[in-house]
Amino acid sequence: MAVSLSVVVLLAIVVFVLLRNGSLRYLPALAAAGFGFFLASTGAAGPINSAASGLANLLAQINF
Repeated sequence: MAVSLSVVVLLAIVVFVLLRNGSLRYLPALAAAGFGFFLASTGAAGPINSAASGLANLLAQINF
């Protein structure tokens, strides 16, 4: 849960910066948000969460 919340906050910051810089327009940003919202209610949500959790665990084990 903490990992998914952190990812949501990070992605929100990235989208905000891209919108401010003009690199991302509003309609594609809304389309991507809608896609993510509806994707979360499908059967693909479980494997995506597992992959994100595995990636977070992998990054936690790497010593930078």
